[in-house]
Amino acid sequence: MFVGHAAVALAAKPLAPRVSLGLLFVAAYWIDIVWPVLLLAGVERVEIRPGDTAFTPLAFVHYPWTHSLTAALVWSVLFSAAFLRLGRRAALVLGLLVASHWFLDALVHRPDLPLWPGSAALIGLGLWNSIAATLLVEGALFAAGVAIYVRHAPVRDATGAFAFWALIGFLVLAYVANIVGPPPPSVSTIAYAGLAGGALFAAWAWWADRHRGSVKAQMGAVMSLLSSQLRNTWRDS
Repeated sequence: MFVGHAAVALAAKPLAPRVSLGLLFVAAYWIDIVWPVLLLAGVERVEIRPGDTAFTPLAFVHYPWTHSLTAALVWSVLFSAAFLRLGRRAALVLGLLVASHWFLDALVHRPDLPLWPGSAALIGLGLWNSIAATLLVEGALFAAGVAIYVRHAPVRDATGAFAFWALIGFLVLAYVANIVGPPPPSVSTIAYAGLAGGALFAAWAWWADRHRGSVKAQMGAVMSLLSSQLRNTWRDS
């Protein structure tokens, strides 16, 4: 899953309005940010096998330290603890985003997700066996996430509109290119592209989010202004 992870990050904005969308993206993609590092280190393995599923040419051979359920939950707790300074609610949302990655992957992967390192039981509902079903489910999630974010983070200026919609467009283009493009030439290409893409999307989301606001924050500002005006009117009278 690709834009589905972005969907949950976007949808989480009203739950943690003070947390940057960039950090929400990092949390939602965290497992896939750690994974390329372990690929390059030879700790985890993926193979390029066109036709392994209809949707992706990648066969996920061994990735228990990032994509087992137990590992995902451990990463979730660690990530949440690292951001407790942002407040308990924000830290909880970030931790849940990290954990959500495994459950969304379980929808699309064929049975290759272990429950714990060394587990013989492998999970995966295999949505990637159908391109149409994958596009329908992931597209619906992404559209819902975008709608929720736009509603709860209105634009502050022209940059907020341009940067956000450009990011959405780029994510869609990258998604389509991943479907119709040729298989990656090597595993190292997958790893470096994953790291570069993660950094780019997080920075882009942070930039766009800086130029958008929170409905709650804007309402608070309006109420504060009204209160100030009422006090001034009362003193003048």
